[in-house]
Amino acid sequence: MWILALAMAMTAAVTDLKSRRIPNWLTLGGFCVGLLGNGLVFGWPGLKWGTAGAAAMLLVLLPVVLLRGLGAGDWKLMGALGATLGLRPVTLVLLLAILLSALMALAQMIWQRRFLQTLANLWELLRGFFVYGLRPHPEIQLGNPRAASLPFGVAAAAATLICYGIGLARL
Repeated sequence: MWILALAMAMTAAVTDLKSRRIPNWLTLGGFCVGLLGNGLVFGWPGLKWGTAGAAAMLLVLLPVVLLRGLGAGDWKLMGALGATLGLRPVTLVLLLAILLSALMALAQMIWQRRFLQTLANLWELLRGFFVYGLRPHPEIQLGNPRAASLPFGVAAAAATLICYGIGLARL
C-alpha cells in the first residue's frame, strides 16, 4: 500500500508543481484503489482502516479548505492517501507535510522579502476567524491571484517518502 501511496503522492507533486492543480482522476482514482486494495489485501479490517484514514483527513482539513487556505485537490489527495495508508500512518504523513509546508513557506517569505507582510496577514486571519468565524478572508486566500501560494502536493509527497523511508510502513 505504501508503494501505491508513493506513486500517487509523487504524481500529485509533479502535477502540482507544473499546474498548481491536482487532478480528480488521481485523487478520486487513488481513493477508490486505496480502499479496494486495503479491502483485498487486509480484508474487512483493511477496509475499516482505509475508511478511517480517509474520513479523518477529509474532516480535519475541511475547515482549512472552507477558509480557502488549502486547495480542494490537496484536500482530496490527503483523503486518498488516508484511504490507502490508513489512519495512523496518514496522520503522521499529514503532520510531517504541515511541518514541511511551514518550512517551505518560511523559505518563500524570506526569498520574496515578505516576512513582515506575512505576519500581518496571519494576524488578520486569526483576528477575522475569531470575529467572523469560518468565512474566507476576501484578500488572504487561495482565490486571490496576488497571494503567494505553495504546492502542498510537494510537501505531501515529501512527507510520504520520508515516512516510508523511516520505516512507518511497518505500522
